[in-house]
Amino acid sequence: MAEPERAVSLRIEGRVQGVWYRGWAVAEAGRRGLRGWVRNRADGAVEALLIGPAARVAEMIEACRRGPPAARVAAVAERPAADDGSPDFRQRPTE
Repeated sequence: MAEPERAVSLRIEGRVQGVWYRGWAVAEAGRRGLRGWVRNRADGAVEALLIGPAARVAEMIEACRRGPPAARVAAVAERPAADDGSPDFRQRPTE
């Protein structure tokens, strides 16, 4: 029996732009078999949509609280989201 899927929207704040956060997130999400996307926000935050098995989404949320080595994550806000049909996990342009 397959584990139910979960979709979560994250807003990650701190020193998270210019530190390879998006590339790191694509690699980490891909390793976990997640779908969705990550992008920089014009206000300096990073936004992500994580879709996949609940346990793997939870693992990725915890990983996002640390980020890549050069990042300094100050806060991660999460909220339930809808599955947008993303076929894989990729970077999106800044919004």
